[in-house]
Amino acid sequence: MINVALLSKWHVHAEDYARQAENSKELSIKLVWDENMERGQKWAERLGVPFESDLETVLSNPDIDAVIVSTPTNLHTEVILVAAQHKKHIFTEKVLALSSKEVNAIFAGVEEANVQLMVSLPRLTESYYLYAQEVVDKGLLGKLTTVRCRLAHNGAVSTDEHPKGWLPEHFFNREQCGGGALIDLGAHPIYLTNRLAGDVEAVMARLQNTQSDEVDDNAVVIVEYKSGALGIIETGFLSAGSPFQLELYGTEGALLIEDDQIRIKSVHQDKKSWMEPKELPASLPMPMEQWIRAIENGAVPAITNQDVFQLTLINQAAALSTKEGRRVELTEIK
Repeated sequence: MINVALLSKWHVHAEDYARQAENSKELSIKLVWDENMERGQKWAERLGVPFESDLETVLSNPDIDAVIVSTPTNLHTEVILVAAQHKKHIFTEKVLALSSKEVNAIFAGVEEANVQLMVSLPRLTESYYLYAQEVVDKGLLGKLTTVRCRLAHNGAVSTDEHPKGWLPEHFFNREQCGGGALIDLGAHPIYLTNRLAGDVEAVMARLQNTQSDEVDDNAVVIVEYKSGALGIIETGFLSAGSPFQLELYGTEGALLIEDDQIRIKSVHQDKKSWMEPKELPASLPMPMEQWIRAIENGAVPAITNQDVFQLTLINQAAALSTKEGRRVELTEIK
């Protein structure tokens, strides 16, 4: 059994991670810590475990094997590095950190401590992504020229029930979040597009502050890949009814994914018309399950440090591109 401490309920996915831990046969939630004492105490009471207000006390507890970090993003580096120093395995919400320098510091700290780090990038485990990767790897689209990925919701749209939208107010706090829609929801299109298109050359971005004074709530990023392909990443908190879309275009075919609908057209198929795949690859284990396997037997996760590093790097480049109104090469980001 892996004894776990939950570190903060700040992020909207904290409850999801607690639920996954509760449903796991290998994990046991033992403690809650939160930078907001009142919030943490209520959460601990609901989970039926003790609340501890001092982070050092939590991390120095020899009975705690691992931590699930859902703190404000700007606290990730501090909290994760201290957890690693105490030899705790770490599961955390994306993004790992706000700068590539901090990401590298975390990687170094985790390696030195010989603990397992997992960042939750769940769409890399989904069958539709695995199918798209298979299509690209088999060359069914020929030379990949364009990947477009859109993921948006209405979290900042005013309703009678939620005048400022259903997202928590702190999701619009630049200091805590490091950004808005792109760094949060846009993370998924970023890491999916990167996986499919390869190494990144440069970025052009527009992060729009439509309703929020502090952070972007609508964003588009154009990514130039070293292969010559272009990535178009779209996200936002202002779209009602927006489906998830992943589109791949190449010299010999196209693959269109919209929510649960998948269709492909390729010159390599017997029929040259649009076709639906007969069968999709089986989904991979979710990030938390991959983390557990890595802790228990050293299994190598499908989610890699490169996925994690590039996610932060593109967010940095996109912010700089918007600020200076220009194309930014990734080699400029330190």
